[in-house]
Amino acid sequence: MKLNRRISAVAVLALASLVTGTGAGFAATTTPVATHAFDTAPATATAPTRTFQGTLPAPTGPYAAGEDVIHLTDAHRPDPWVPSSGPRQLAVTMVYPAVPGTGTPAPYMTLAEAAGHIQHGKIPASSGITPQSLSSITTHAFDGARPQRGKYPLVVLSPGFGDPRMVLTSLATDLASHGYVVALVGHTYEDSGETLENGQTPPCAICDDPTRIDSVPASRALDVSFVIDQLTHGNTAWRLAHLIDKHEIGMAGHSIGGASAATTMIADPRVRAGVNMDGSFHPAPMPGQINRPFLMLGAAAYHSAGGGDNWGQAWAALGGYKKWLAVTGANHPSFTDVDLLEEEAGFPTPPLDPERGIVITREYVTAFLDQTLKGIHRPLLDGPSPNNPEVLFQD
Repeated sequence: MKLNRRISAVAVLALASLVTGTGAGFAATTTPVATHAFDTAPATATAPTRTFQGTLPAPTGPYAAGEDVIHLTDAHRPDPWVPSSGPRQLAVTMVYPAVPGTGTPAPYMTLAEAAGHIQHGKIPASSGITPQSLSSITTHAFDGARPQRGKYPLVVLSPGFGDPRMVLTSLATDLASHGYVVALVGHTYEDSGETLENGQTPPCAICDDPTRIDSVPASRALDVSFVIDQLTHGNTAWRLAHLIDKHEIGMAGHSIGGASAATTMIADPRVRAGVNMDGSFHPAPMPGQINRPFLMLGAAAYHSAGGGDNWGQAWAALGGYKKWLAVTGANHPSFTDVDLLEEEAGFPTPPLDPERGIVITREYVTAFLDQTLKGIHRPLLDGPSPNNPEVLFQD
């Protein structure tokens, strides 16, 4: 278990930000702990008093990022966590290459989703963080933006356990700006709330049950394969499905979402490339199960070669093109929006500057997908770079 997992009751009350549960606090351990993303907050931390206004970095590619939220129901599969709720329902944010200057600014999340985070995280009113301020974080994505012409690889993104899909927004918008269609999947009942088609925003049903963790990747693999089915068979699920090159599909995930990328690749050969961002494998793949490209990108403190996690076992089993990158100074949320938004809310951050964490994540994930899905050689992956001294190649 990470050394910085220990957190006081005072610090828990001060964890007034966007992510609750165990996703951002779940990395090199097989047993989740019910802590907030601020697992490095000191015991003396106090709630911020200033008004919170969150802003994510702008995308770096030549395209704007358009956004649609779609709702999908798998009529053939009962919900795995709450069977009484009926068929599995998913909220999916589609982010796509768009024409600059079109569309209207997209919210970060719905008001109900934001209220769910505040309630689940016991965020005090003194923090100044409100459902309105959470939902209105600047995303640089635009609802209803006019799409660019052409076909683009599809990348499915899966967040950490306890984390909503929104915490990977900065990565999603950047990928779209570089010519990818992104499906950002919300895994219902696995976080503080995803607003479904019926307008309901159910809370997490399994966050307090650590016995469920090992079942999550297999369930998410079914979620992802269903989403891919819906997006690659006509355009009834999404009006812009014609943008997708259904022969070029990748998946990236954070924490247990990264473990789920491996599980999905084993189960679904359509996923041609995978990325695990700082998540333990559940379980580690066996030799011969994954012979397609795979990137392991994690915090050097607990995901370096020779560490205590099962990344070494996974690395040895991977049979295709592979890269293992360890980032010095990073913590578990460094590969998401969380650290930057926490900094903007006035909370302590890890040694790695939060914006650098986003830059590194964007650059290396995009380069990996460019090389494996688009066939474009990216020298960034050839070895250490003086522009990114924090990134240590483990292969």
